Amino acid sequence: MKKNIQVAEKSKIWFAISLILIAISVGSLFINGLNFGIDFIGGTIVTIELNTPFETSDAKALIEEYDSSADVTYAGEAKTQVIISTKKDLSTEDRQALFSKFQEKYNLEDTDLLSIDTVSPSIGAEMANSAMIAAVVAVLLMLVYITFRFEFMFGLAAVIALVHDLIIVLGVYSIFQIQVNSPLIAALLTILGYSINDTIVVFDRIRENRPKFGKYDYANLVDTSVSQTLRRSINTSFTTLLAIGALYAFGVPAVQDFALPLMVGIVSGTYSSIFIASALWCKIKEFQASKSAAVKS
Repeated sequence: MKKNIQVAEKSKIWFAISLILIAISVGSLFINGLNFGIDFIGGTIVTIELNTPFETSDAKALIEEYDSSADVTYAGEAKTQVIISTKKDLSTEDRQALFSKFQEKYNLEDTDLLSIDTVSPSIGAEMANSAMIAAVVAVLLMLVYITFRFEFMFGLAAVIALVHDLIIVLGVYSIFQIQVNSPLIAALLTILGYSINDTIVVFDRIRENRPKFGKYDYANLVDTSVSQTLRRSINTSFTTLLAIGALYAFGVPAVQDFALPLMVGIVSGTYSSIFIASALWCKIKEFQASKSAAVKS
């Protein structure tokens, strides 16, 4: 008989790993904060048609004088358009001087300056608030759904696992000071959906197996159920990572900004679905059983 993976019995190990990761993430968020991009704190976006493919390093060299940390990407079917995103509100003189540098290097016409857009910080603040509201609403709706389909304790364990995933993703962004822009919002909501789906698969198997075990034999119930769904969870996550990894490796920067948090979230979500959510539910049920027994005695 194949031995079950010891999720419940070794729950202290899994919880300790998660607590360490969360502590590091939260510590970095307090110390380093997040590197918010132009979408959140405002700035200037300049789009120029260069009429030829270019290296982003060459474009960055031209804007070094104005903002050394500016983000440079390309656009257009032939990738001949340069998009410069700077957190600074460039003056009219700086904008003209910046374009003049590109004119000189790439022999451009005045019409090759396609657009100059100013992003207001108030728009970024509104976007951040909307993102937070969307995440909270999504989590609450998931809690209601899981409570209705299973029971409240399943929902509580699932929500804690979701918060675990979001903190770790934000921690990675904080530790490595990866710029936070609007694609992260879409990625976080996608991670919530992916992680909860994986967790529900495990919970569904726990519910199916529950009549086969003793009334309070939660540890064996969880270990058996997780072992039965383990291969499915790992295979699903691995194939998804392959697809998203390809997007990250070969995609344009805008796609990479979306793919990176997804990869981190999928790894964290798979871990939390297997080792955190189910083990947490087990510990909650064992605590309730011991409390009930103490009251009766």
